[in-house]
Amino acid sequence: MENTIIISVGGSLIFPGDKLDDKFLSHLKKFILRKISQNPKTRFFLVAGGGTIARHYRDTGKKVVGYGLTNDDLDWLGIHATRLNAHLLRTIFRRVAHPFILKHYEIRQDVVKPVAVAAGWKPGWSTDYCAVLLARQYGATTVVNLSNIAQVYDKDPKKCKDAKPISRISWKDYQQMVGVKWVPGMNAPFDPIAAREARKRRIQTIVLKGGDWKNLERYFKGKEFVGTVIS
Repeated sequence: MENTIIISVGGSLIFPGDKLDDKFLSHLKKFILRKISQNPKTRFFLVAGGGTIARHYRDTGKKVVGYGLTNDDLDWLGIHATRLNAHLLRTIFRRVAHPFILKHYEIRQDVVKPVAVAAGWKPGWSTDYCAVLLARQYGATTVVNLSNIAQVYDKDPKKCKDAKPISRISWKDYQQMVGVKWVPGMNAPFDPIAAREARKRRIQTIVLKGGDWKNLERYFKGKEFVGTVIS
């Protein structure tokens, strides 16, 4: 494959509230299949996030167990939620997808199908980090991060009315914003551990709003788009 594209599909897009978003998933399927038909040499790696279902499991675990639940315990709940979402994606793309979910990143699998689906690996890293590892393993220089926000902001827009969107930012400046520590369920456009690895490997990330298909199409065509470039 000449053109390898890594897309981190935020769990908030797959499972945004109390149910799966079949409309988003249907559009995602159509978009990816159209891109493959336009260029058969294109290969997509889709990394599934956990979304609300992961938070439900983590919150319930903490509520029932109380004190003594470790970050590793919470991470494993989230990881298995990503794997459930990943199996759904692989099922949706079953006709064109690699037969196994990618979830052990010390092993580079021989992927010949145009779509491969990946999930979380082990405690301490989010699926953002897994997306960066895939980029490194399969020779991609960019990770497309689809989430429920259109751009990265200088402050949390849910808490600060004066938060301003950022169109382009360096990894160094981004790391100063989000810190260096990973916390299970952390709500950041791109997690700190993934950011550190991406900076080290010189892999850029494009943050885009999932569901804005016209904007995503503009990005793929090299036209002006709304989003944030981190490099």
